Formats: sequence, structure tokens, C-alpha cells
Amino acid sequence: MNRRLIRLGSPRRRRTLVALVLLAGAAAAPILLAPTGRGAGAAIDRCIAPSELLSLGAPLPRTAERLRSGGPLTIVALGSSSTEGAGASRPEFTYPNRLAAALRARFSGVPIRVINRGIGGELALQTLARIERDVLPEKPDLVIWQLGTNSVLRDLDPEIDAEIAHRGIERLRASGADIMLMDLQYAPAVLVHAGYHEMEHAISSVARSENVPLFHRFWVMRHWAEDGQIALPAMLSRDRLHMNDTSYDCLGREVAHSISAAVAEELSADARE
Repeated sequence: MNRRLIRLGSPRRRRTLVALVLLAGAAAAPILLAPTGRGAGAAIDRCIAPSELLSLGAPLPRTAERLRSGGPLTIVALGSSSTEGAGASRPEFTYPNRLAAALRARFSGVPIRVINRGIGGELALQTLARIERDVLPEKPDLVIWQLGTNSVLRDLDPEIDAEIAHRGIERLRASGADIMLMDLQYAPAVLVHAGYHEMEHAISSVARSENVPLFHRFWVMRHWAEDGQIALPAMLSRDRLHMNDTSYDCLGREVAHSISAAVAEELSADARE
């Protein structure tokens, strides 16, 4: 009997191939924002960013396995005010809630929870101190850790955040969870601090050395602004720092896109084995 046919017929392989088909369908479906104002006769997608900016750069094996098997999938969004949702008009418009909605649309039938564990004003050390209390009891499959902005606003040494991130990743990895980092928001209140360059570099270096995914929020938001997709004032609150309903929605959608692409790559590699 053909051994290759046996492998193709295994339950694990069938689940992988079915998941790949579902992912292909989700990737093909456009993610549209309702148009507003003049020329609102057709839907447009203002959230799109180039694939190289959305690439996470590292795998999400546990997340892929959960989606391959039909779930459930638990995600904890960890961070400070832009995770908590400062600038959003209502809780349902925070990025974790928009991420949950986007993932459920892509993976219909899979039970998906996105738990918001953001606390405004926190520095990375404070976030690290509550991993045991606020994150691990949820038994997450994926933790998305947003960090760096508050340290830049206080002109703190980026290497401090880098060392804290290494320690936090070690704790989270021991639980078996996937870890994704998310960097700074692109905003005037951040750009006036010269240290944002070094913080961007420090977070990227941590992601590379730990082989964990990184969502490049800074560069995605900069692309939206410079490409004219969303004017900078239209993506920020009045404080010129925090995101708003429009940009949180786009952020949630694009994080969902990045997760889906990373999962598809992981499942495709499994299918080739």
C-alpha cells in the first residue's frame, strides 16, 4: 500500500489540510471599512499594510495547533493604556475586542476568547509583576505583550525594557503559551522623544534573540499616515498619543491578519512533512 496515501489519510493530516483550506478562504475575503463622508459610494479598506510590515517573523505553534483542532483558543492582550483602550469610545472598540471579532470572522465555529489585561500608565516592570496574577491563570495559548511607549515618554533606558521583556518571555514560555510582542504607537507625543529609535531597536532585538513574533505597530501606523490611508489626526485621540476607534479597529484587523498568516505558514509546513 502507498505509504504517502496513508499519511494523507491520517486524522492529523486531514485536520491540517482542512485548516489550510479555511485559512485560504479567510485570506481571500476582503476586510472592509464602511466609507464615510464624500465619495462614500463604495467600500474601501483603509487598514491594509504591506505584507512585509505584517510579517511576524517567528512561528505561533500552539496557536496553530488550537486552530487546526477547532479550538478553543485563548489570547491574553497584555500591556498598558493602548491595550486597555484609552481613546476608544466604548469597550467594544478597543483593539483586543476588535481582534476577537476579526479572528471569529476568519475562523467561524472556533471558540476564541481575547482577554484584555491592559492597565493604563504601566511600565514594563509593572506588567511583568502581574503576569502570575493576571495572565497565567487564564491558561493562554497566545499572549500579545504591548510595551515600550510609556518608557519612551519618560525617557527611560530602552535596555531596561529589553531585559524585562526577556524575563517575561521566559515566564510565559514556561507555561507553554505562544508570545507575541507589539511595539510603540506612531504618534506625535512619541516622536518628540529621541529615544523611540532605540526602543524600536531594543524590542526588535528581543524578538529576534528569543525567536518570538513581533507586530510592528509603529511601522504599520506610519504606513497608514504616510500613504494617506488614514490621516494621522484621524487615527489618534485629542491627546495626540492614544489611538481611537478607527485605528483600534484597523489594528485589531491587521493583528488578526498577521496571526492568520503565521498560522497558515505553520500548517503548510506540517502538511509538507
